[in-house]
Amino acid sequence: MSNQDESPDNRLRKKLPDEVAAGAAPSAGDAPEEPQLTGRRRLVQGLWPPRVTRAQLIVAMLLFGLGFGLAVQVASNSDSDSALRGARQEDLVRILDELDDRTQRLEDEKQGLEKQRDELENSSDQAEEARKQTVEKEKQLGILAGTVAAQGPGITMTIDDTEGAVKADMLLDAVQELRAAGAEAIQVNGVRVVAGTFLTDSDNGVSVDGNKINAPYRFKVIGKPQDLEPALNIPGGVVQTLEKEQATATVERSGKIVVDALRAAKRPDYARSSSQ
Repeated sequence: MSNQDESPDNRLRKKLPDEVAAGAAPSAGDAPEEPQLTGRRRLVQGLWPPRVTRAQLIVAMLLFGLGFGLAVQVASNSDSDSALRGARQEDLVRILDELDDRTQRLEDEKQGLEKQRDELENSSDQAEEARKQTVEKEKQLGILAGTVAAQGPGITMTIDDTEGAVKADMLLDAVQELRAAGAEAIQVNGVRVVAGTFLTDSDNGVSVDGNKINAPYRFKVIGKPQDLEPALNIPGGVVQTLEKEQATATVERSGKIVVDALRAAKRPDYARSSSQ
């Protein structure tokens, strides 16, 4: 039988298996499958863009400030350590001795104040004891204010300046170094040095509170000699600085120094006692 004798139904049946074998084309309504996300892709999407809350921002700023402060502290400690690391053994021993001496002075002052308190609490005549302590306190304040003379152990320092190189700031450094070492009374060329003392340069000399003085400059200082002398002779201290300026400083200890230059008590212009 020829192909012409085949009916349309038979031809349709032969084509259907071929189309089924080839696979039916997807319809237009079928949606494409979404691609699977990898672990790295999900991690990136979770981290970016960053989602920062106000609380997280505040915590981050506080942590930054803390870290910066620690870095500055470590840097300053490193500078101090490097300076001490380069010092000689005898210089380190001297620095430790000065720190021990200052600590002892503070401890002695503390014990003295505690003793005064106990005496006031235990005295049978507290009014009389208070009066005695008031008189003693007045004398101590007079020494600090320069209104009364003082005597005691200490040192003398003489500065010879033949070249005229010593300036007011150098003498002020010496005064400050002596105060830091525990000086209780200071006199320079007959001028009493107190808390409000100022030094200025003048023609061929230095003025102390407006009083002109000339070289040689002679310091009379009351305090513990074992503290005062090393403080002036530390490396890079007062004595070495003066020597660099072609001046010489001689320091001598003494069991008795008399500071008799006086200052008139000045009434404050504005300050008044707050006690009623």
